[in-house]
Amino acid sequence: MVTDPLQIVEQALADEPAWVVGGVVRDELLGRALDAVAAPDVDVVLDAEPAAAAHAIARASGRGTARFALSDAFGTWRVVGPDHAWQVDLTPLRGGSIEADLRLRDLTVNAMARPVGGGPVVDPTGGRRDLAARVARAASDRSFADDPLRTLRVARFATELDLTVDPGTAALVRAHVPGLDAVSGERVFAELRRIVAAPRVRAGLRLMDELGLTEHVLPELSALHGVEQNRYHHADVLGHTLEVLDEILAIEADPGAVFGPEHAAALRALLAEPLADGLTRGGALRFGALLHDAAKPQTRMVGEAGETLGFPRHDVEGEQLVRVVFGRLRTSERLRAHVGALTRHHLRLGFLVHERDEDARLPRRALYRYLVTTDPVEADVSLLSVADRLATRGRKADEAIAKHVGLARDVIGEALAWRAGTTRPVPLLRGDELARELGIEPGPRLGAILAQLAEARFADEVRDRQEAVVLARSLLDDG
Repeated sequence: MVTDPLQIVEQALADEPAWVVGGVVRDELLGRALDAVAAPDVDVVLDAEPAAAAHAIARASGRGTARFALSDAFGTWRVVGPDHAWQVDLTPLRGGSIEADLRLRDLTVNAMARPVGGGPVVDPTGGRRDLAARVARAASDRSFADDPLRTLRVARFATELDLTVDPGTAALVRAHVPGLDAVSGERVFAELRRIVAAPRVRAGLRLMDELGLTEHVLPELSALHGVEQNRYHHADVLGHTLEVLDEILAIEADPGAVFGPEHAAALRALLAEPLADGLTRGGALRFGALLHDAAKPQTRMVGEAGETLGFPRHDVEGEQLVRVVFGRLRTSERLRAHVGALTRHHLRLGFLVHERDEDARLPRRALYRYLVTTDPVEADVSLLSVADRLATRGRKADEAIAKHVGLARDVIGEALAWRAGTTRPVPLLRGDELARELGIEPGPRLGAILAQLAEARFADEVRDRQEAVVLARSLLDDG
């Protein structure tokens, strides 16, 4: 069975007037093989009925392939390969010729085509020239008026392909960026997540700001500019936030440098794990870095002289703000809950610094409460907490960083083991068994005692059923 989507398209549409357009052609000119791309997308324009072409491609691909019409203005049909390994989008020819169709596209580097069966590249807007010069240039003066989402796509392509935005194109983007407010959240997030997940994310965010995109796409980030902090910080909230992201990127590149070589492989695997909405846990952690302090403007507390005293409850209110942001962007509940939990718990590891004993060891009960409270982001939020601490270099920073990182190195192994399920305490009694032993009915009191037993079990304070019953009776009497 043929599994290469380009071969499938060529086989199914051999007798049709059709062209491969956009990213595939661009990547071929860059020397990028399609099989090196995870879940490649192939865009096809054809002077024929797309529904029939979609059926032909699905038939040529074999079992496990799906086809359906997209709800767009162009009459596009999509074919998705088995196990979502690839997708092909088929769009009717616009303007009466392939040259006219290409002039209706967003950027010149995306406005190139080649016949499905082979032949010279069609390039009416100079895309090959701009690709060689690494320039992002609008395919026409109407590029962004036709679809305001393309303003954000400029930043995305410039970020992913390391392009410089042509000054005239930048002016067009700024003129049309308000139109983004009317674009659906799903479409906006599809572009934003690729910028945030890109290797050059910092350059992408900088470009978004320069083009006026951030205040329309992620106004919560723009709102952090100029929000002053207390003496324990060296930067305003926006500057600090971007430095936290830098620290996350450094941890991604070499987790062993901060957490020790013994945890490096496990942390890389954690960050690479798919999470939701096309993001890995590492990509979600980058969003956590960008939004962990998003509620600081609304929680800022000032003194009599106008100085910043702190941001009480910015973690709690930040969790709700994250849900507002991702609700607007129409993400999945899983991503909302995950990044919300990162924001809600990003301060907790720092609080544990003060719970260590005189030998700088963390009591097992305190560790247990941390793991239970932060579950299921116990490992992820530990990374965020360290990045947050490393990016806070105000008064007494060196001492605070040393203590925080030292604790984090101890905790991360425990967090990874907890996540793997190897250290979660196994109950010594079931709830109904304990209820009979204590002579009480199931209810909140029994639940509280079971929770106390689990904590004691984790701390190795009870080892068998008898010890568990003794402790449970003492807890019942004390209550």
